Amino acid sequence: MENGFNKRIFVAWLILVAISLVYLWIDHSATHQGIPTASTVVTVVAICFALIKVRIIMREFMEVRGAPRFLRRLTDYWVVLMAIALFGVYFVGIAVA
Repeated sequence: MENGFNKRIFVAWLILVAISLVYLWIDHSATHQGIPTASTVVTVVAICFALIKVRIIMREFMEVRGAPRFLRRLTDYWVVLMAIALFGVYFVGIAVA
């Protein structure tokens, strides 16, 4: 285990922070006269950002990057499955409503 400064982890952390700040900016700009408004674009971007963050966290902080190829692919498939599920539920909900 490395106790010193890990540049790769630091860069991953900076990317996660940047994604969070961009999302906060997008969410804040999706208001109409100070009242938050529902927006499909903001929701889709939020889901995409969440999925990107999950993949980065799994790869870098859960050390899947160094795992066998099967486990790396399995985690990627899980992210894709979650994307399909989240977008499916969201868009079916819009269609039903």
